[in-house]
Amino acid sequence: MIRILLAEDQAMVRQGLKMMIETDPELCVTVEAGNGKEAVELSERHLFDLAILDIQMPFMSGLEAGRIIRKRWPDRKVLILTTFNDDEYALEALKSGASGYLLKDAEPEALIRSIRSCMSGGMAIQEDVAAKVIPRLLQGAGESAKAVDSSITPRELDILKLVGEGRSNREIAEELGLSVGTVKNHMSQIMDKLDLRDRTQMAIYAIRHNVV
Repeated sequence: MIRILLAEDQAMVRQGLKMMIETDPELCVTVEAGNGKEAVELSERHLFDLAILDIQMPFMSGLEAGRIIRKRWPDRKVLILTTFNDDEYALEALKSGASGYLLKDAEPEALIRSIRSCMSGGMAIQEDVAAKVIPRLLQGAGESAKAVDSSITPRELDILKLVGEGRSNREIAEELGLSVGTVKNHMSQIMDKLDLRDRTQMAIYAIRHNVV
């Protein structure tokens, strides 16, 4: 069972999202919040696997709440849900450690796929959002291609490339003939060497340094 914290300031919208999410029997909204500040406070007292946060809420935005949750509880994933098809918001969300950025007008199936992608270690970005965000991340990639840290081994470079492509740990393991545990160990070493916080930052690094 995947436990979810759902933060949305409009109660009717929140209940609608909850119903959509729970059409999948393996997904359960166990915590609900009406704003970002409440989401962070509830995170102190409740266990969950994924936080789905509206980007604009009273008292504290979903971006700020997501940043705090990722910093305090690195094992918890964050998915930003918004009405704004804005590449600046999406870039900020990814840089803050979110595993996904999805528009509220997405189909229920897309929302469920995004949740599962986040939980499997992938990145969930809606196609029309990605179409604007990826070029921004690619800006200057050619110039920085030689800047990849020299301590990164060929195997780590393979993994960094696949992370940049949005592959999950299991997909990377299958592609390279490794165990999931070995992939996780390599990823930890990569993050230590490059001083990165999470796989989202790894993906951004891979794109910006022309590894992908």
